[in-house]
Parts: sequence; structure tokens; C-alpha cells
Amino acid sequence: MKLRKDVLPKVTGRAVYANDIVLPGMVYAKVVRSTIPSGRIRSIDASAALEMPGVLRVFTAGDIPGIPSQPRERPVLCPDRVRCVGDGVALVVAESPEEAAAAAAAVRVDLEPLPALLDAERALDEDAPLVHETGNRIARYVTVRGDAETALAAAPHVLRRRYTTPRVQHVCIETEAAVASYDPGTGETLVRCPVNSPFPIRKVVSETLGCPMTDVRVVLTTIGASFGGKNYDIALAASRAAMASRLLCRPCKVVLNREESIEEGTKRHPLFADYTVGFDGEGKLLAMKIRLTLDGGAYTSKTFPVTSRMAIEGTGPYQVPHVDTEAVSVYTNQVYSDALRGFGSPQVDFCSESLMDEIAAYLGKDPVAVRRLNMLEDGKPSAFGQIMEDVTLPQCLEALEEAVDFPARRERIAVYNASHSRSKKGLGVALLHRGESFGAAGQGIDTASGMLSIQPDGSVSVCSSIAEVGQGGSSMVAHVVHEALGISWEKIRYSGVDTTFLTDAGPTVATRGTVFSGGAVYRAAGQLREKLTAYAEPYLHTREVTFEDGEIFESGNPGNRVPLQKVIGDVFAASDHLNALGYMAAPPLPYDKSCGVGDAYLSYVYGAAAAEVTVDVRTGVVSVDEYFAVHDVGHAFDKAEAEGQIRGGVCMGVGYAVMEELEMSEGRIQNHNLDSYIIPTALDMPKTTPIVLEIPGRYGPFGAKGLGEPATCIVAPAIVNAVADAAGRRVRDLPANLEQVALGHKVKKK
Repeated sequence: MKLRKDVLPKVTGRAVYANDIVLPGMVYAKVVRSTIPSGRIRSIDASAALEMPGVLRVFTAGDIPGIPSQPRERPVLCPDRVRCVGDGVALVVAESPEEAAAAAAAVRVDLEPLPALLDAERALDEDAPLVHETGNRIARYVTVRGDAETALAAAPHVLRRRYTTPRVQHVCIETEAAVASYDPGTGETLVRCPVNSPFPIRKVVSETLGCPMTDVRVVLTTIGASFGGKNYDIALAASRAAMASRLLCRPCKVVLNREESIEEGTKRHPLFADYTVGFDGEGKLLAMKIRLTLDGGAYTSKTFPVTSRMAIEGTGPYQVPHVDTEAVSVYTNQVYSDALRGFGSPQVDFCSESLMDEIAAYLGKDPVAVRRLNMLEDGKPSAFGQIMEDVTLPQCLEALEEAVDFPARRERIAVYNASHSRSKKGLGVALLHRGESFGAAGQGIDTASGMLSIQPDGSVSVCSSIAEVGQGGSSMVAHVVHEALGISWEKIRYSGVDTTFLTDAGPTVATRGTVFSGGAVYRAAGQLREKLTAYAEPYLHTREVTFEDGEIFESGNPGNRVPLQKVIGDVFAASDHLNALGYMAAPPLPYDKSCGVGDAYLSYVYGAAAAEVTVDVRTGVVSVDEYFAVHDVGHAFDKAEAEGQIRGGVCMGVGYAVMEELEMSEGRIQNHNLDSYIIPTALDMPKTTPIVLEIPGRYGPFGAKGLGEPATCIVAPAIVNAVADAAGRRVRDLPANLEQVALGHKVKKK
């Protein structure tokens, strides 16, 4: 059995998280925040705070050595203007966290309220308040192919539907934290923090300090989950800690409590979606017109790639000959939005998969049959005009049908419903396709590098900038080395991420870690394999060899073999080395951003899901009884690990489907802690059957594909489709909580 590389420290309590770090002379910082969604800073009075015990300094934006932020990004401390509740306006530094918190409460901030924009659908109106002087539009992406208007006018059947998805948060067990220490002798600022994108954080910290990036060193601590967060949120915490450390010449720690994390942390983009679809009597899709509005909140962050992904994937995994999609993201004076597991896919997957069920219900057809009629195929164009290759959706659907046995299950559900009046059962399905990595329309680095070093004793050091955020990334790259070179699992060591000694692998987001970071390590392993093969040739008299279990042997003739350790010894005896740097970059893709047509992504992942639910038709309570998840992972380095990833994704999807929503009122968050922001517990989890398919892809190591985000993407539509099947009420506004199911509308809290 191969234990994950990070498992023992975590289960024994020896793992070091940022909040575990205590350094000599450490000070602590707390942020003073805006209490209004939009306003101008008139004055900040810190006199009372400075008189309090243990208080060392109160910093404002004017104390920042470099710059507070890039344009339209959230400032480390706001210089003159606040754009959402929770914006930082001052930083109190004290000898203890308790003293810092008490002093922060004593700082008086005089804010002049300005008109606030709180409705994303009004953001582009002529009279809408401006969140930023450059305008309220963040990004606009389109997919325009064929003639949707004409096709809709000629279609035998047309449906118009509106769907909305809520603002939800990451809810990591560990909140945002950072520890910074400045060395005046070397001029280096060392930041220890949990982050999924260490190199962008280094850049933000260096901008804050006004120093070269080489003067900032970011070292990853153990991460208590990310789910797309622990990114720019950590850049703020890290920059504040670094600034205090540099200006006071003492180590500084910043740790957000749960309420602060909820107030400041980024959220999943709320979506307002209008779909018009034309189809024939069999359910064949003819045209779609889609209008998507994303609430980006007060700052930009990664709204660009989220918007582009929605424009591309808005039609779902189906062939649509005529498409007119427009996705527009806008600023509002709300807490800002960012990546959250799925990166835009869960929102539009909910819309497109709900729509497919509505088409089936309208025609009286089997929802599985309608999907099969329209789903993507090899050699056929997608809705955005890419000629699809390696489409494994049919295999995923076939595996789902075999596991679920739809006819027998529907018969059992019918028997149950006939004998129960208060509760009803239902069955729902959903299909998945998702582009891996950022793609042609994205705004990110689609490259990665990895370094390997084999030591004279046969042990291996694996260096990669992939962040271990709980997904098993460190174990994945170790598996690549193990399978490529036949070196025993125990001899492979994954080095932690340190920006001073590693090269940039891009952010650990967007289901790109396995293909890109794993691919880079695979290429490095290939270089070492070539060298070892050459050194083994005098023993084996062939270069057609296999590496396995610490041996190199002739492929097809296992008796002709030589110990790997002997060959390694020969390399070093010849004054040679066994070090390699592998690099992987996505090739240019023929994609026309002006119309959104072409090869949007290098590769895609596919899946299929089914959910069985029980609905209390009087109270609206939804119980998710059973969930089936089929995912094609290409190559499972560890099947149990892949199944665990799926189960975790299902849990997150259950929350998105039936309970999670960040409630806002006048720009203020209403549910500030986990007593009122409800997430699933073990009691809410269905019996889950993960089904892992291994159909090798073209780009990942050993044909491996990504799984982290796809595991969540289609959970909500499968569940909501099952709710509609059970209760006869279609929920088009997530979450499908008891008010929505029982009353058909949300009940707003005052």
C-alpha cells in the first residue's frame, strides 16, 4: 500500500500549518475594515488604539512602501476609497492577537458614504453607480456560431428559461493565514503561508514592499484546504504581515478568524442566466441563445477566465449547430468573486443540465435518451466549433446506466411513491464535459516545470511548484516518477514549494495540475530514463527496456535484467549526473476570441452522474439518498485516492445543490459563521458510488486526466433534476432548500 506523501504528518498532528508557527519576537496584526459598501475615507483616528496595552503601530495605506494594489484589484489597505464591506483601511500591530483585536476595535474611521451598486443586472445601466472609474464591466466573452435567431424562429419547439445560482464560499477548515519575517542583513522577506499560487503571491508581496521579487521568498506551509481560495486572499494576508515585519523588523503573523474569513474571502460568482432553446419533436437541439451575467463583486481577481469558461461551456456537452452566447461579468459593491472548485463550470452545468431535463419533460421523453441524442461525438463539432477528439462521454453514460439500472430503479421509485403521500422519491441525471486548464480564452499561465534529482543511493528528490491543497498533487508527481523509473515509493521524496529554489508551475487551479505539473515531471523522468537506458545498454545489449521494481530489463525478455542501483552507480562513477528539468506548455490553439469559435481547450474531461432523492413534499426537506458518479480519469495512479476525490466533490456539490448561500443585505453579509452558513455534514452525505474509468488521454502523464474540479461540477443539476422528478416542482434558483422546494421561492432573512 502506498501512503500519500503528506498523510502521516496530517494524521499524527505533526503537520505545520501557518497558525502553528511561533517565532521569537513575533507580533500580530489585525485589520480595521470598512463597514459600508461604498465610500470615501475622510479620516482615520488611531489615537485611542495607540494608547492601548501592547500596541506597537497602526499602519494605513500611506505607510505601504510600494503600492497598495494593481488597478481594480483589492488593496492591501485602501488609500482613499472603500468599495465593499470588509475592505481593509488600517492595520493594527500588537504584541498579542488579543491586544491587536482590541485595539482594532478602538480605531475610528470616518467614511463618507457613496452610492452603492448592489444589483449586478443593473451594473451596465446608464445611471448605475460606478464601482471603478473605468466602468462596471469586467469582461465580455461570446460564442457566436451559425444563425441562432433564424434557427430559433424556425424551430418546432422553443423554451425560454431563467436560472440563477448563488454566492457561496470555500469554507476551508483552515482560514487564511501568513507569517512573515524580514532579515535586515540580507534584505529578504520570508513568507510562510498556505496558498495555491505561490508565485503570484510573491509578486503581490514584492509590489507591496516596493522591492524586487527576488527579495521575497514564499514557502508553502501545510494547507488546510483551498478549493480555489487561498489565492489573492492569501496575498492580502501575506502582504500585510510582510509590511509589518519589514517596517518593525520583527516577525509578524496574520490569521483571520472565521467571521473575518467569511467577510473578506472571495466567493463563487453568482450567475443570472437566460436561456432560449429551439429543438425538434425528438428533442434534437437546433439552436441556443444564452445571456449570462456574472456578479464579480468589487474587484477583478480571476473573473476573466471564469467568464470565458462560462461562455464556452454554457451549452453543456452537446452538439448545437446555432449558438449565440454572451457572458458578461460586472463589478458591484459586494464581496468580490473568484475561483471556487469548478471555476465557472458548476453554474452553467446547472443551467444546461436543468434545461435538458426541461426539454425532456416538455416532450414527454426520457431525459437520458434526449441527452444521448445530442451529446458530443468524436469527429463532430462542439457548440463552439471545435472538432472533438477523444470524447469518452458515451462510455461514461454507458457505465452510469449499468450501475444505476434506470428501468429497475424507476420501477422501485414508482412503487414507493404510490404508497407514500408525504414523501416522494425522484431520480435525476447530468452529463459533464470540461476543458482542462485555462484554455485559449483564459487569462493564466499554461506552463509547468518539474525537477528530478536521483541520488547515488537511488533515492529521488521531486521538485514541483504544484501546491498540495489536499488533492494529492504531491503524491501524483511521486507516482509519475515511480511508474516512469521503477523506483520504490519509499525512496521518492517530494520537496515542498519554495519560490527561491523552484520554477513557476502556474497556479494549482483549473484542473491543470495532473496534466501540466505531472506532465513536466514525466518529461524530466523521461530524460533520466534515456540516460539510464544508455548506461544499461552494455549489460542488456538493447535499448528496448522496461523499468520496474528497481530493475531494468529487456522488454519481452524479463530474464535479461540489471539492477537499477548498479546502473545509477555507473552514472556517478563516470562523473555524470542524474538531474533533469522537465517543462510543459500548452501549444497555441486556433481560437477566435472575437466570436468564441475554435479550439477552446487542449483536452477535455468527461463524466456522468445520477442522484436519487427523497423529498418531504410538505416541508420541502430534500434528502439525497444515493449518488452515482462516473468520471474518466485517463489513468488512476491510485484508484482509492481517485474515489476519495470524487466523494469529496460530491459533498461540496450537495451543499451547492440544497443548502449553501451567502445571504447579503445592503452589501452586508448576513450569515457570518457556520451556525448560519450551513454546509453538509456526514449525516447529509448520500450513499455514493464512485466509478473510475481509465481511458488514456493524449496529454497527461500515462494518459492521466484531471479530476479535482469535475468531481463537483454536475452534482447540483443531478440532485435538482431528481427533486423535480420527485416533487413535480422545478427549482431554477439554487439552492434547492426547503423554501424553494415547498414554496417555490426564496425567503429572505431580515
